[in-house]
Amino acid sequence: MKKLFLYIAFLALGNTNVFAQHIPSGKKAKREEKNKRINAIIKQEEEGVLKYKTHFIAGFNLTNDGYGGFLEYAKAQSVKKALLFQLDISERKNSKEQKMQNLAYPSSPVIYGKINFFYPVKLGVQEQILLGNKGNKNGVAVSCNFGGGFSLGLLRPYLVEAIKDDGTTEFVGYDAPDNSAFLDLNRIVGGPSFGDGWKNLKLIPGIYLKSAIRFDYGKYNEMVNGLEIGLTGEFYSKKIPQMIVINQKQLFVGAYIALFFGRRK
Repeated sequence: MKKLFLYIAFLALGNTNVFAQHIPSGKKAKREEKNKRINAIIKQEEEGVLKYKTHFIAGFNLTNDGYGGFLEYAKAQSVKKALLFQLDISERKNSKEQKMQNLAYPSSPVIYGKINFFYPVKLGVQEQILLGNKGNKNGVAVSCNFGGGFSLGLLRPYLVEAIKDDGTTEFVGYDAPDNSAFLDLNRIVGGPSFGDGWKNLKLIPGIYLKSAIRFDYGKYNEMVNGLEIGLTGEFYSKKIPQMIVINQKQLFVGAYIALFFGRRK
């Protein structure tokens, strides 16, 4: 009886080994593939390799004549190349602008001679080329970007609060019938609020080009944090009236610096 029991146990153990050797190859292959993928990610993280399919970032920039913000969606073409789709909204100011305050009236400061606020809205595509990858996961990746697209110049009339003949005040713009009130310092008491002038918005189409050097110092490869330094050129179908008694421009060339943050996948 004891020998019979040992014989049965031996057969059961043998069948177990045979069963273990015949685990469906599909599950085993998937498990091995998953382990390889995890090991590759760990290696890339250690080496600082930025390998991704997409990224989405937001940022803000300071230019030589204004400021703005932007959104960017990127689609990788290879480890070293990507297409960047960008939406940029900014405000350009003129170097002649100076704020003045009428101390006799508790109102907003006024910029004498300003005709319009100027808001370029740019939509375009850039090619990004990786120049130097991260030395490690906490290093800095360096890339260059170049491209361009369409620019739409939004002109919002600059309105000043001026005293009328009856002693009350009203907001007038440079294109108003009574332009003398717009330019008379003895009648101007204040400038516009943020809500003034939007109903008379004018649109001027144009194109733009942009090139930049980007430094990505995100602590981990899935994070995007960095600094960008670049040049832009915008050309519009008409001259942009910003200030009186100056030469109005169609072409705007400038430099900028930007900070950005986001994630990559």
